Order: sequence, then structure tokens, then C-alpha cells
Amino acid sequence: MSKEKPNLYPSEFKESSVKLELESDQPMAQTARDLGVNPNTLYGWVSQYSESSSSQSSTLRTDEHLYDELKRLKKENARLKEERDILKKAAAYFAQESR
Repeated sequence: MSKEKPNLYPSEFKESSVKLELESDQPMAQTARDLGVNPNTLYGWVSQYSESSSSQSSTLRTDEHLYDELKRLKKENARLKEERDILKKAAAYFAQESR
């Protein structure tokens, strides 16, 4: 019984294989056969790529969400300050009028 040495593929090959799989309309097993790799290996690369890209995108979405929330709060703060100033002026006006 001879054990085959596992193939070590360069990261560029893995990335291009995943990109090819995601962009192609054919089944993953067919893409793997065309590339000369085991379908399970290609499946692992695709899932690994999906995990790393989803964690990056969730971080981006969180940052974007925080930016939008900050923008909304600043706008609301400016509106509330304006309303407060208007009420101060109205209170001062009515206080003078009643004297």
C-alpha cells in the first residue's frame, strides 16, 4: 500500500479556481475535473473563501451601519438644538410681553 503525497497548490491557483467555480454555470464536480483536482478539495476551497469573505463583509456592513447611525444622530441633534433655540426665543418673547 503506497500512500499518495497530497498535492500542495499555490494560493493563486486556489483563488483562481474558486473564482472560476463561482463564475461558471457548470457543476462544481465538472469544474474540479477540468482543473484536475478532487471535487472535495475544490468544495473546501470555495467554503474557505466564502467564510473569509463573509467575515470581511460583515465588518464592512457594521462600519457602514455605524457611519449611517452617526450621520442620522448628528442630523437629529442639529434639529433638536434648533427647536430648543426657537423655544428659548419664544419663552423670552412671551415673558417680556406679560410684564
